[in-house]
Amino acid sequence: MTGSAKMAQSKTGRRGPRKVTATYLRNSALYYLERYASSTANLRRLLMAKVNRSARAHGTDPAEGAAAVDALLADFVRDRVLDDARYAEGRALALYRRGASTRAIRAGLAAKGVAAEDIGRALATLRDESDDPDLTAALTFARRRRLGPYRPHAARADHRARDLAALGRQGFAYDVARRVIDAEDVASLEDEPRDR
Repeated sequence: MTGSAKMAQSKTGRRGPRKVTATYLRNSALYYLERYASSTANLRRLLMAKVNRSARAHGTDPAEGAAAVDALLADFVRDRVLDDARYAEGRALALYRRGASTRAIRAGLAAKGVAAEDIGRALATLRDESDDPDLTAALTFARRRRLGPYRPHAARADHRARDLAALGRQGFAYDVARRVIDAEDVASLEDEPRDR
């Protein structure tokens, strides 16, 4: 441990970052993947943060760390430990079932570094769930948040604009949001999407 690292440890009571090795990166990646699903780009970002912290604390070469990360990720992709298409499909389905719009799902997957073609295929699989995935997701979101027809009838008119805005912030198109919020009752609206 360098003198500045020892001093930082003694002042805060915490240890500094560990020195990055190929074994440490592999163990860190496997530990992360045991707990969370991840895209290749997202895991690379996390591992590179460890490499950069180690370089600052221990004076290691970030280029060597980056090469170790790239080699590790190539092994994981080859061995199908990481599969961006499978990740995108599973994440899209999970977000959709929680009431996320296809626009929000697309943005979320892109932020995790998933390629556009994998995102497109993942969104296409949502058609297996419903003829109109955005309407079905909007209904799910409205049900969870008690918006529109899920709100007590006396309070609907007072909260219409707020309910429309809530669906808009979630990425739903105005016509979808209006269909959900202005529906007469829940039963007629839930029959509309024709879930498969």
